[in-house]
Amino acid sequence: MATKVSKISPEFRGRETVIQIKLIPKSSKDQILGKEGDVYRVKVTAPPVEGLANEALVELLAKTLKIPKRDLKIVSGLRSRLKSVRVRGLASDEIARLLEKGKALPVSRPRNN
Repeated sequence: MATKVSKISPEFRGRETVIQIKLIPKSSKDQILGKEGDVYRVKVTAPPVEGLANEALVELLAKTLKIPKRDLKIVSGLRSRLKSVRVRGLASDEIARLLEKGKALPVSRPRNN
């Protein structure tokens, strides 16, 4: 039986970083706008109903940070625009670098009509 190897380097296993997100739902595209102070501004096309905007946020962050969705968790702000998101396996400087790089690349998702 083959052993499953984690893609997270050993020094970051178990490391968790919490980032602050201001989510702007019902936007024209999914996009990371950048950082204002300690808060990242993120736009998603999904509406803020039944957790759709939260799901879109997690999907966008997972693609941008190149980590599985299971390594992301909204720890506060489920019903608010201001959210705290726990990122497992990446250092804060790596998160900042990837989010800065990702803000120039809007991610297209199919719209749910």
